[in-house]
Amino acid sequence: MARDEFFMHRALDQARLALAEGEVPIGAVIVNAEGVIIGAGYNAPRRDHDPTAHAEIQALRAASAECGNYRLQGCTVYVTLEPCMMCLGAMIHARIERVVYGAREPRTGMLASVANLADQPWFNHRVNHQGGVLATPCKRLLTEFFKTRRGE
Repeated sequence: MARDEFFMHRALDQARLALAEGEVPIGAVIVNAEGVIIGAGYNAPRRDHDPTAHAEIQALRAASAECGNYRLQGCTVYVTLEPCMMCLGAMIHARIERVVYGAREPRTGMLASVANLADQPWFNHRVNHQGGVLATPCKRLLTEFFKTRRGE
């Protein structure tokens, strides 16, 4: 658990970079089997004018470039918010071994909140997953962002 919390703090660092740019504060890091961060990213769809520029996708792109391969077997994704369908699909395609997320996403979360897509029998790869790691600070960052945006 200490390892998961350590890397979730790194994902929170990424989320704060998104916050500084006025983006929804979600961050992600990808860690290889040796415990080294090989990719990091934060939400940037507004900045990049790209609907796919979610934190997880940004981190997957960085890790794939670092490894010279889109297959990221043995890697773990740490992300501050439960992944959406697009991001989970990309992780399955990349052969991510494990996903650890902070806060649940009740509207679009595809690991526990809306559905559990990772465990469906039709996928040719299974992604292990765990939620709730540093959920309170992850959720607090998002809550404060949206309160500010709404003028509360």
